[in-house]
Amino acid sequence: MDLKQASAVVTGGAGGFGSATARRLAAMGAAVVIADIHQERGEALAKELGNGSVFSKMDIFDEDSIAAAVAKAASIAPLRAAVVVHGSPPPPFPGGRTIGRDGKRNPVANFAHMVYVYLTAAYAVSSYAAEAMAKNEPFALNQRGVIINTASIAGFEGNPGLTSYSAAKGGVIAMTLTLARDLAPLGIRVMTIAPGTFLTLGYQSQMTNDEAQAKWGPTVLNPKRMGDPEEYAMLAQQIVENDFLNGTTIRLDGGQRFGQ
Repeated sequence: MDLKQASAVVTGGAGGFGSATARRLAAMGAAVVIADIHQERGEALAKELGNGSVFSKMDIFDEDSIAAAVAKAASIAPLRAAVVVHGSPPPPFPGGRTIGRDGKRNPVANFAHMVYVYLTAAYAVSSYAAEAMAKNEPFALNQRGVIINTASIAGFEGNPGLTSYSAAKGGVIAMTLTLARDLAPLGIRVMTIAPGTFLTLGYQSQMTNDEAQAKWGPTVLNPKRMGDPEEYAMLAQQIVENDFLNGTTIRLDGGQRFGQ
């Protein structure tokens, strides 16, 4: 997919995965819409990227703000790439095992929050992006755009306490091929990346980099370290560039397996 004279939208664009990916897409020639709740970080990144890149304040719980971010991208140039990598504020109740040590169940509100943020909202972004891409003039072989969602290795095998998260990410994995089949007549590809444990802003807000690496690095098969968001962005770029990648989920985890 050629991103010259095109736009891209990255939800969660001011975060670790998002900012690394936005930089790659901008280097490919795209004007990138940084869709995020964090305005200061997002505006600074858009200014850094240039290329006509802009920030669009997006609350993943506000469907109108999702639609506005996509519309802003399409107003700048044909929307050719959408990368869905947003997180969320904490759920209304602490998570944990389905039945905790106190004998109480994990509230349905926690489960519903995770499913909305990581699955329902991913579908919302994908559907709005696809609607915009469908209006593009096609490239060779009817190619109009590409959508990249983000799952997790927890969607394949989750550790205890991750039931809600695993269900949501597993839903993204299950959605990938069917969504690709839905959008194939329009020339829109759909792929999903399932990261393992990466050193993102979420970890950096809780502990030092060295502490995070000491805790999580040994769980990775090889190399014995956490992933770097730049490695996610490298794969996202390859998916955009390689038109024969479609309808599947790629694990990006250094061989890490949960549940062991």
